[in-house]
Amino acid sequence: MPTMPLTDQVEALLAAADAGTLPIVAAGDPVLRRPAEPVDGQLSDALLARLVEVMRRTMHAAPGVGLAAPQIGLALRLAVLEDAATVPEEVRVARGRVPQPFRVLVNPAYEAVDGRRAAFFEGCLSVPGYQAVVARHERVRLRALDEHGRAVDEEFGGWPARIVQHETDHLDGTLYLDRAEPRSLSSTRTRAAAERWAQPTPRLAAAELGFPLPESD
Repeated sequence: MPTMPLTDQVEALLAAADAGTLPIVAAGDPVLRRPAEPVDGQLSDALLARLVEVMRRTMHAAPGVGLAAPQIGLALRLAVLEDAATVPEEVRVARGRVPQPFRVLVNPAYEAVDGRRAAFFEGCLSVPGYQAVVARHERVRLRALDEHGRAVDEEFGGWPARIVQHETDHLDGTLYLDRAEPRSLSSTRTRAAAERWAQPTPRLAAAELGFPLPESD
């Protein structure tokens, strides 16, 4: 079957947006497992702006701190992120979670700044009801374009670095569960379950569930 042109795919998605939002694609859909196509002038500036706005609204409605285009069914190297970081002070300090303004990442790629890694519980809008501990680079260098085609070359640390890695991984067909400690997988489907491992760090969970943490954690 011929593949629908990208512009037609985007127009069809936008036409289907309910109140300006789209449903989140769940794990098991092949679009989440395919490397996404680079953004290379296929979309007009106006169409890209409309797509970005729907992604922003969808992310906020979910709610989440990041959203990659494959999560709305579009295999395109495009992601958005924003984090108000409304968390307790002890969590903010332990996880390096600081507010991030709304950002658009076009064709992002990251590399580790050094060998340090940090492990924390992480979730995903495409894997609802669960969380797991993922050891990720503590600092990364991000290279991308913004929605206006301007170059982005910036270092991120702490929780913002985790968001950048998580969303960029989506564009390579990688889910956070692929990098997670299997024994840490935990339900968040009830309030009690969600609060069981709500400590600032996963040290207690590691001890109780039996999985290792990076030495630097």
